[in-house]
Amino acid sequence: MIQDEIPISTQVIKWRCIESVVESKRLHYGRFATSPFKRGQVSTVGIAMCRASLGEVEGTSITYAKSEGIKHEYSTIMNVRETIHDILVNLKEIVLRSDSHDVQKAFLSVNGPKIVTAGDIELPPFVEVIDDSQYIATTTGAMSPDIELRIEKDRGYRIEDLKGYEDGESPIDAVFMSVRNVNYSVHPFRTGKEVEEILFIEIWTNGSSTPNEALCEASKNLINLFIPFIRMTQEDISHTEDSKTVLDSTEITSPLNNIDESTGGIAFKQIFIDQLELPARTYNCLKQVNIHTISDLLNYSQEDLQRIKNFGKKSVDQVSKALWERFAIDSPRNRSYANWKKIE
Repeated sequence: MIQDEIPISTQVIKWRCIESVVESKRLHYGRFATSPFKRGQVSTVGIAMCRASLGEVEGTSITYAKSEGIKHEYSTIMNVRETIHDILVNLKEIVLRSDSHDVQKAFLSVNGPKIVTAGDIELPPFVEVIDDSQYIATTTGAMSPDIELRIEKDRGYRIEDLKGYEDGESPIDAVFMSVRNVNYSVHPFRTGKEVEEILFIEIWTNGSSTPNEALCEASKNLINLFIPFIRMTQEDISHTEDSKTVLDSTEITSPLNNIDESTGGIAFKQIFIDQLELPARTYNCLKQVNIHTISDLLNYSQEDLQRIKNFGKKSVDQVSKALWERFAIDSPRNRSYANWKKIE
């Protein structure tokens, strides 16, 4: 029975990976068990996690290609068998992994004849290709001209508009979803007189993230979506004369001084600075001084941040802007203020 195979805690909800398989470079599988839940709760959590895994987990994709002298996507390149259209379709399928949210440039320059694969792309730092063998084209000689590529990190699916692009510029409909498929199932078990439930989640990824990483990122992003509701109080809701309820967004996204320890403090300890989507240099500087969560970051004033090695005024401004835009928080300007507002 399931309850005999998986240890069940009757006090705290816990999860663990019970199966992990790398079927290929571009197909990873993971199966996770979470318990115990009261009857009916598994469906609520399972549906939310499925939607968050498919829609909220970020991925990296090629979004644009440029080649001088090419008028349209059905043109051909000298010494290349495929048309530009065929190459764009193949570039769309390439799986990448990036640690940066900045827009990156890559280049495809090949001396043939040879079979051109993803491994032939000259990639920038912080970007790696998952499968070097992914096919792009076949050349019969030196490819001319070279192809310039743009790499971005985002979430979901983006359909590019052809308007505004010049000859030789070809936007690519990008698939940023690293999760290929996700499924959940409910298994009841009895503890004494009560019937509780176990949630099983299955995740398949394209290799740019592991199922474990995808599950963690989906969970964090799902929590972030509910932070405004955690911080909202009855006073944030006002009623108009016609009895329609209106939410004042300015009041709901109030600064840090409206967050109490039992809600905001706990939430910010669970949110990592990855959610701020900071530039790679700023992000790495924070990690080097063991700033991992929003709670850690709020213990530093703007003065403290400027004392971090290679962390200048521009980086402080980027952090302050990200805190306000993502969480409506003003970063502390001096040490005494930071200590007063510190989340225990």
